[in-house]
Amino acid sequence: MIEIEKIENFISMTKVDYNNYKEFLKNRNYVIVENVKLEIGRNWKIKEFEPKHFELETTNVWSFPNRGKWATHYLNSKYRGNWAPQVVRNLLIRYTKEGDWVLDPFVGSGTTLIEAKLLRRNAIGIDINYEAVILTLDRLNFDMPPNLLENDKKPIIEVYVGDARNLDKIENESIDFIAAHPPYVDIIGYSKNSNSKIDGDLSKIHSVEDFCIEMKKVAKEMYRVLKPHKFCAILIGDTRRKKYHIPISFKVLNVFLEVGFKLKEDIIKIQHRMKTTPLWVKRSKELNFLLLQYEHLFVFEK
Repeated sequence: MIEIEKIENFISMTKVDYNNYKEFLKNRNYVIVENVKLEIGRNWKIKEFEPKHFELETTNVWSFPNRGKWATHYLNSKYRGNWAPQVVRNLLIRYTKEGDWVLDPFVGSGTTLIEAKLLRRNAIGIDINYEAVILTLDRLNFDMPPNLLENDKKPIIEVYVGDARNLDKIENESIDFIAAHPPYVDIIGYSKNSNSKIDGDLSKIHSVEDFCIEMKKVAKEMYRVLKPHKFCAILIGDTRRKKYHIPISFKVLNVFLEVGFKLKEDIIKIQHRMKTTPLWVKRSKELNFLLLQYEHLFVFEK
């Protein structure tokens, strides 16, 4: 494990590279995300580097019944809470160009960075969970085919362990686009079965009000590092507690508006094949409530 410095209440961004990745592999060939063991360290087979029959979305309702499996995306469909690569590809094509700098402050398994690499965008990925960062490096560990490289120029991809509330290694107004998929309060505890205690993990916060207080700190940092008139996208869903709908998404929306962002798009992203659906179908009939089957993908402009 690398040494991680604390600045006030938040850890400082600490770069993690393939030397750290190799050291990790000396002890373990897997990581744990939520309660799922994910193998790392193999030479993964890639059948295709681009999606077949991809078309840019033109409405504000997005539905991807089949999660994309090109490149190494297929490896990350085994656990809950990562976003579909089709979402990221749509965002990067619509709001960025080759050579732009993309930031994902909740990098998870690296979906955003994989797409940035394939689309020749420079990218920075950050996660508070060191094992998630190692997983991201593993999923990025593939060679680009010649047809996807322009003049053999490879994009710059950097990965850090850090806290989205403290983007201390990123300069003011230096980022062209932010793609963020934060936890939805404590619905999924991403580090609950991790081998190390992770202070500051937002997925451990139960109170929606406390969660929004911390997300406002995230939003302020995003606003600081984003260039003027550039865009930030955040995918966020709601939940139910004691049968009542808790609008986490709209509370987070207000947080981003309060720090100065302007709402450009509210995209409804339909959810498919959720792992816990069979359980909730039974409970919804017994307790008379409707299942939530969508998330909000907010696109903000600075």
